[in-house]
This record gives sequence, structure tokens and C-alpha cells, in this order.
Amino acid sequence: GDIFHELMLKTPHDFNKITPEKLYNCHLHEGSYGTNGSVIEWEYFLDGKVQRSKQILQDIDEEKRHVGFQMIEGDLFELYKDVFITTDVETKDGVDFITWTIEYELLKPDNPHPLSLINYFIDFTKDVEAH
Repeated sequence: GDIFHELMLKTPHDFNKITPEKLYNCHLHEGSYGTNGSVIEWEYFLDGKVQRSKQILQDIDEEKRHVGFQMIEGDLFELYKDVFITTDVETKDGVDFITWTIEYELLKPDNPHPLSLINYFIDFTKDVEAH
């Protein structure tokens, strides 16, 4: 759990070495990794194609192992708006749990909910755990 949180917060660019079939690249645009207000751009494989997302780091709480990402640009804006993604690491009885939360609003009522993104995060977390 601590390693996952450390990677997510301070060295997310290392994820592409751990799970290159899911994460293509990670670039820092403003600020520094691990700092509220920093801007990170992710390039990842979802639904068979490379997609892009630019996000601002928010609500960082190192003690609680919580990181928030407010999306400001990207392919997901074709279907959703106000996308906010968080990761939380909790330890219970010596077992680490990673929780992903996706807060979003559909642009149109008939747009699909982000089930492929949820599955992506599940598989991504399994890859990191296996590494």
C-alpha cells in the first residue's frame, strides 16, 4: 500500500515501466510530483486506443494515503464532465486495500457510465500488485 501510494503521488511516471500495456506515458506540466496544484498529463491505453488526460493534483493527504486528480483536459471529456478521480490506501488487519473513486457527470443521459475505466483501474492495480 505504501509503495502504491508513493508511486501514485511522487513517481507516477514509473507506472509505465510496471504496466506498459496500460500506461503509455506520464508527463509533469506544472509544479512538482506530490504537490497540490501540480498538473500531470497521462497517456494510457483504454478501449483499444491511446487516450490522454490532463489532471490537477488535489486533496493530497500523505498521512491518510489519499490523492485526488481533477481532470481539466482529455478524451474522457467526450462523454463526461467534472471528472474527479481519487485513490486511497487503507490497511486493515495487515492487508492493504486500494480504493479508486470516480466522480463524474454524463454529458448526455444516454452516454455510457465509465465501466471500462473502472475495469482499467482494477487491472492496473492488479498489475502493480503483481510487480
